Amino acid sequence: MTQRPTPVLAPATEKLLRSDGLRRLWGPARGRLEQNGLIPKGILVIDDLNDRERGDLSGLLGRRITGTRVRVDLASLDDTLRASAAQRGLADVLELLDGPLTDRKALRLDAQTARNLRASGTLAAAISEGLSAHAWCDAWLESVRPLLSRLDPHSADACAREAARTLGMLPFLSSEGYSEIARNDLAVHITGSAHGLDDDTTLSAMVLRGVAAAKGIGIPTSAMERRALWREAGVITDSVSSTVLTLGLRPLGPGKRESEMRDRADDSLETHLTARDLSRILWRLAPNTTVYVCENPRIVEAASDARSQAAVVCTFGNPNSVVLDLLSHLHGAGAAFRYHGDFDWPGIAIANRVIAHIGAISWQMGSTDYLAAAASATGELPPLTGKPISASWDLALQQAMLEVGRVVHEELVLDRLLADLVS
Repeated sequence: MTQRPTPVLAPATEKLLRSDGLRRLWGPARGRLEQNGLIPKGILVIDDLNDRERGDLSGLLGRRITGTRVRVDLASLDDTLRASAAQRGLADVLELLDGPLTDRKALRLDAQTARNLRASGTLAAAISEGLSAHAWCDAWLESVRPLLSRLDPHSADACAREAARTLGMLPFLSSEGYSEIARNDLAVHITGSAHGLDDDTTLSAMVLRGVAAAKGIGIPTSAMERRALWREAGVITDSVSSTVLTLGLRPLGPGKRESEMRDRADDSLETHLTARDLSRILWRLAPNTTVYVCENPRIVEAASDARSQAAVVCTFGNPNSVVLDLLSHLHGAGAAFRYHGDFDWPGIAIANRVIAHIGAISWQMGSTDYLAAAASATGELPPLTGKPISASWDLALQQAMLEVGRVVHEELVLDRLLADLVS
């Protein structure tokens, strides 16, 4: 905004304008001009006039004032000042008397323009990530306006795009995602910093407002509520609350934790490992170790009861980040993998991802296994619903499942799986 030049008046004229009887005119006049974009318009009313004020205002306005109230038309006052010895309009006179005016209307318009730009940037980011297709997207856009208004346009645009990308990756929204992801891993992927989604960041607040909008709940206001909402979105905020269920793992490291795991494996006792546990264990395995990966914890329970000595990892459905980290550690240690899960479309999708992640081979999960299990079922099997998915390890499995049209859960073939684990 261009600064107005400071007006210069003759000393006698300036003295008249600064008289005590005009003081209650200039303050309200300044406020009105600043609100009106420096345009002299509108009416001011001054009450409880004293004799000095009536005299000075009469001289300024060119009309006799006798009462205790006066109405001043600012447009007429501007004309009067220009025709007077001041030879300046109202805005120039006010700047002389009390310094430069602030065009608050222009500032409001500039701020609104900036907000519109930020909002359009957020909307563009939402569209690019496919979020605009969700019914809650408009509510999210509205809820983040106050957050974006605190940032400069460049930072607001960058934050909006990162927030939209983060929301698009959250497991509870992404059909391609796993069941859980660590917040620091997500932050590194989006921002390059493990602390990019910490509670004190604008990005974290924007993402959580998106989750709240999607779930139709209020914006979290406490640390506990924020952690709970992250968890509902499938994001782990710590390294101890999420675990992976295992049986029979025998890491050869020299430490106490490795020794304890070997003892539990020898006793056929299941072990729950946290992300912190994984980082404290030296993952070195005996040559030719095979790890059986299942979807349902009932398999691990039955194997433990049967005194199985096999190495088993349970995904609990969609594998969380701790499961995936453990499988990566075991893969790096040279383990071979065999995978079994549910014969339904979500089960096939999970199997495709796990098999691709660790290079596993299927474990009693081919088309002939499915047909045999469905044929031997004694009760009525649940109907197969949802979008068909091709199995990467057996192209005939999809057609077999479509022809039978029934779900075969992992527990139904427990005896067959157990035979491999105790052999």
